[in-house]
Amino acid sequence: MLDRTSTLFSHVKGDEGDYVSGGLRDFFLYRDLGIANATHGKVIAHLVKANLPPEEGTGWHRHEADFQIVIMLKGWARFMYEDQETLVQAGDCVHQRPGIRHYLFDYSPDMEYLEIVSPADFKSVDVEPVCGIPKPTPWV
Repeated sequence: MLDRTSTLFSHVKGDEGDYVSGGLRDFFLYRDLGIANATHGKVIAHLVKANLPPEEGTGWHRHEADFQIVIMLKGWARFMYEDQETLVQAGDCVHQRPGIRHYLFDYSPDMEYLEIVSPADFKSVDVEPVCGIPKPTPWV
């Protein structure tokens, strides 16, 4: 059971921590910001950036999470949220309501976003397609 009565102080400097593969998606790199440890698993915060061109995207899925936001720091990404295409650009913030079916299908080579999710060990569940997906923009 999670310790929900206390959290730890955490300070991760901008030059600390590497971007690593092995996260939820192979075509992205992830940089942990120490929040999962500091909150005893209540919240995760990580930076995510493009690593490989978008070929097939994330596929249709939903997350088993209580809270999730994406803050686009650099570049852009195109998502399908249910049947609505959504362009998320640097400076934008998206709150993904619990259970929303979505598909990240296109992004710029410089795409980088901050993702904050609760709980830290949230699950990603594949779902049936909602609608067709536009083609991604080729990287030149």
